[in-house]
Amino acid sequence: MVHSHRKLIFNVCVGFYCTAIILPKICICSRFSMPSSDQFNQDPGAFPEATNGEPFPWHELRLPNTVIPLHYDLFVHPNLTSLDFVASEKIEVLVRDATQFIILHSKDHEIMNATLHSEEDLRYRKPGRQLDVLSYPAHEQIALLVPEKLMADLKYYVAIDFQGKLADGFEGFYKSTYRTLGGEIRTIAVTDFEPTEARMAFPCFDEPLFKANFSIKIRRESRHIALSNMPKVKTIELEGDLLEDHFETTVKMSTYLVAYIVCDFKSVSGTTSSGVKVSIYASPDKWSQTHYALEASLKLLDFYESYFDIYYPLPKLDLVAIPDFGAGAMENWGLITYKETSLLFDPKTSSAFDKLWVTRVIAHELAHQWFGNLVTMEWWNDIWLNEGFAKYMELISVNATYPALQFDNYFLEVCFEVIKRDSLNSSHPISNQAKTPTEIQEMFDTISYNKGACILNMFKDFLSEEKFRKGIIHYLKKFSYGNAKNDDLWNSMSNGCLEGDFTSGGFCYSDSKRTRSTLTFQGEDVEVKEMMATWTLQKGIALVVVEREGRALRLRQERFLSGVFKEDPGWRVLQERYLWHIPLTYTTSSSNVIHRHILKSKTDVLDLPEDTSWVKFNVNSNGYYIVHYEGQGWDQLIQQLNQNHTLLRPKDRTSLIHDAFQLVSAGRLTLDKALDLTRYLQHETSSLALLKGLRYLELFYHTMDRRNISDVTENLKHYLLRYFKPVIDTQSWSDEGSVWDSMLRSTLLKLACDLNHAPCIQKATDLFSQWMESSGKLNIPTDVLKIVYSVGAQTTSGWNYLLEQYELSMSGAEKNKILYALSTSKHQEKLMKLIELGMEGKIIKTQDLASLLHAIARSPKGQKLAWNFVRENWTHILKKFGLGSFDVRIIISGTTSHFSSKDELQEVKLFFDSLKAQGLHLDIFQTVLETISKNIKWLEKNLPTLRTWLLART
Repeated sequence: MVHSHRKLIFNVCVGFYCTAIILPKICICSRFSMPSSDQFNQDPGAFPEATNGEPFPWHELRLPNTVIPLHYDLFVHPNLTSLDFVASEKIEVLVRDATQFIILHSKDHEIMNATLHSEEDLRYRKPGRQLDVLSYPAHEQIALLVPEKLMADLKYYVAIDFQGKLADGFEGFYKSTYRTLGGEIRTIAVTDFEPTEARMAFPCFDEPLFKANFSIKIRRESRHIALSNMPKVKTIELEGDLLEDHFETTVKMSTYLVAYIVCDFKSVSGTTSSGVKVSIYASPDKWSQTHYALEASLKLLDFYESYFDIYYPLPKLDLVAIPDFGAGAMENWGLITYKETSLLFDPKTSSAFDKLWVTRVIAHELAHQWFGNLVTMEWWNDIWLNEGFAKYMELISVNATYPALQFDNYFLEVCFEVIKRDSLNSSHPISNQAKTPTEIQEMFDTISYNKGACILNMFKDFLSEEKFRKGIIHYLKKFSYGNAKNDDLWNSMSNGCLEGDFTSGGFCYSDSKRTRSTLTFQGEDVEVKEMMATWTLQKGIALVVVEREGRALRLRQERFLSGVFKEDPGWRVLQERYLWHIPLTYTTSSSNVIHRHILKSKTDVLDLPEDTSWVKFNVNSNGYYIVHYEGQGWDQLIQQLNQNHTLLRPKDRTSLIHDAFQLVSAGRLTLDKALDLTRYLQHETSSLALLKGLRYLELFYHTMDRRNISDVTENLKHYLLRYFKPVIDTQSWSDEGSVWDSMLRSTLLKLACDLNHAPCIQKATDLFSQWMESSGKLNIPTDVLKIVYSVGAQTTSGWNYLLEQYELSMSGAEKNKILYALSTSKHQEKLMKLIELGMEGKIIKTQDLASLLHAIARSPKGQKLAWNFVRENWTHILKKFGLGSFDVRIIISGTTSHFSSKDELQEVKLFFDSLKAQGLHLDIFQTVLETISKNIKWLEKNLPTLRTWLLART
């Protein structure tokens, strides 16, 4: 799964009841000791109460492993007029231990009938035995009580008739609507099950370990089509203009990957080199925007089959643009669903960055067809095995198939983004316990996605691309159609090696000692599992402190904590028991050679072979750690940047800027030193490094503006316009150049207009006027479209016209740009109107409310408005999205995490306390409070320095 803007147990079977049955690739492990039927009969009072007042025979959140599913026959008939559905299923199960009940997940269904057949019943056509059904909504479970004990090692068939409403949100089996060019509102029915919402569509064993095969039948009206994971095998005509589509039986897979859609969409199709039919579906008026997605999907699927040395196992792959979708996309096997802006590309309104986004999301979801679908994590604590790998494979696949997009540059931001979160004490390990559905939902965060990808990239750099690839192929082949955990990955990655089998980097790898999870690095054995446990089983990020004394490099590792200074009373306690095995890389002024060393202790000393004027660690920023240069280290690097910055690689220049400002937030480097480092940027030719420096300076400007610190705001504005004027003036209002040229152009021109730079405002105003005069038909260059709209939105007539165009537009990319522009208005009544439209969900879809509130909260005029709205309408927001949803987390952090005063901190804390008193708690609460505290501390320490530094340069 990808999010739109997009927890440990080292061996989950150790210390738990675990057993395997004699069936290929099935291992069912549970964290819990298993209460038996006998225990229930002896002491029913120890169990919870079902909705009818009877004892419910199961008290754990996790299902028992006494009964496991083998095959589901599922029939579904949605009614897109009454917005409900009727359904039935027959589940073939294997009983592992004798029992008098079967526990399933089920949520918001009305169970009409439940019966049980044995194999003998079916053989002799005996009637099924009626089952009593108990419901326990607190755990989203039902119990099927059987009249006689089910016998171990026998198969049974459970038949259930049920019905339900199409859900209002974005989970389970839900309704979605879209508007045609003619203004008609049409409804479709779509599923989205990850992580725990398959139970909203049909009663099932809704845990990733319970893999099974699925045979699906969908009944529909003739004006619609039905799609599911597998190809359609036949269609039966029924009375009343109804059709029933039967789909091929799926491969063995987890419930969260099941998918079906009833819609009236159109498609474009192609075939991969191995014969897989790939189709892109969209609403009829958006069919013309599907062609780039088809091109990218065909290219990427071919790449993955070659890279993984495993063919995509299904005969077809559909990618569908859904009008209402909570995440960025969902990797359902054979039927991937996307938010429209994550799949559709309109050359007239989609920018270079939009193309990069669409390519990334397609690459991410296609990678899941192997990582997640073919091999699935045992439990959600290891969701990073799905999401971290898919995020990492974006880097590998997009670089290989679309090198012009230069995605390896963007990957730096993937890691920089997660460092902000991971450097707070409220972070969590990549692999972390999660039990409740809310806790599981919270696992889908930047730690699982971005940090997972970044440590995989670091490990690949340590191991080499070739050896890393061999390891993941081994992992995928060994656990195909099964489940895996942390240990399984590292065991697949590591083998012993012969003395002569060294690579030029000092590593070796061979299959000669499969029982040992070791690699040999420069003559020393490295325990891979032990090494990677330091990155997956403990939270946080390492700080490597480097001090050079002649040719000696003295190294020290600490835990890096943003907003916590070394002199703070709690700093030492927060450092205790943290130690990483860090694969260091470094280069010097004397040589381009990349040196390597594994830092496994708190301190170490390295000897340089020759004198050097500077040393730079974390070459190309492939490592997931921050570096601080004590003594003269930073001064030497700043001097080199000013003299000849090209002696350092572009990614190294970018990481120096990043690390310097991160160290300021931890009180390890003074702000004036970090600002001095950016002075060389007037000579920088790398868009990557320029963008990094600009974003920090822009962040400071907006922080001062929101706090109304007018003198610093004005001085920073004048400094930015004067210092970056040469590079601003060279930007064309066009779509020329590479994707990074486009991103730099967009950033610089947006900043210039935000700062009221007269030439920028005039050019944007002229283009907007021409666009309005053409009735919206003028093609403005896509890289500057958002800037032009934002300037145009500052007048009442412009704002109103943009809102009209928003409603009419058939391009999701354009609608995003218009909505951002509308949110920049300085009139609170206009901002409030946007929020009301987002809550209503007709003109502005509910799926866009979180990003809208986030955008409004970032402006001085909108920050209090958005925050007050969230507090006053919390109950309504919760009903729309659900407590642990990504949207709720974005709304909370987006409207509060920019606060930087003690009064605001207290206000937010009181609100969170009131929610906790109601039993509502999210990990994001603590993250937000830490972030605000960090902002307060940053201003207290650095505002005088920033003021002085700017005055010296005006």
